[in-house]
Amino acid sequence: MATATVARVTERASFLADLDRQLHHGTAPLAVALTDLDDFADINETYGRDAGDAVLVAWDRVLRANIPRRSSVTRLGGDEFAVVLPGTSAENAVVLLEELRRHLAGMTLDGVADPVSASVGVAANPPHGTTADELFRAAGEALMRAKRDGRDRVALYVEERMVLKSNYYSKANLERLAKLSSATDRTEASLLREALDDLLDKHKGAL
Repeated sequence: MATATVARVTERASFLADLDRQLHHGTAPLAVALTDLDDFADINETYGRDAGDAVLVAWDRVLRANIPRRSSVTRLGGDEFAVVLPGTSAENAVVLLEELRRHLAGMTLDGVADPVSASVGVAANPPHGTTADELFRAAGEALMRAKRDGRDRVALYVEERMVLKSNYYSKANLERLAKLSSATDRTEASLLREALDDLLDKHKGAL
C-alpha cells in the first residue's frame, strides 16, 4: 500500500475514533460535513502543484476561520476535508457550509485564473446516525449526490428506502440491483426511480 494511502487510512481511522468519542454513544447532537474541491486534479495539472497546495491552504483557512468554537476541521487526505460541528443541527450546518462554499467560489487565488469551487455533504445526529461510521457514510453519500447534481453545492443526506418485496422481485434481480448500486455509487431507490421514469416515458401515449 502506498505511503499516501496508508496516511489517509490512518487519518480517517483517527478521525472516526475522535468523532465516536464526541458522540458520547449517540447522545450528543452534532453535524458532520465532508468536503472536497471540484476538479482539483485539473487545478494541479493546469497550474502546478504549488498552486494546488495554495488552494488547499486557502480552503482550510476558510473552514477554520469561520466555524464555531469547539468545532474542528480535519484533512483526510488529498483535497478531502471533514468538519465536525458539535451542538449543530443538520439545517444550520447546511446554512454555514453554503456560506463558506459561496465565499470560496468568490475568492481570487494567486496562481489560479479559474474560480475554485467545493462540493459538500452534510449529515447529523439526530437524525441520520448515532455512530461515527453511520454519520461518515451518510455525509459521504450526500457529498456524492452534490457532485452528481452538478458540483459546487451543499447537499444534505436524505435517507432513501424502498421496500422490495420478494413476491415482486426475484432474488437474482435484487442481487443484480445491489451490485449495480455499488458499481454506480447510486442508491437502489434512485435506480428504480430511473427505471420507472423510463417505463412511463415509453408508454406515455397510454397515459
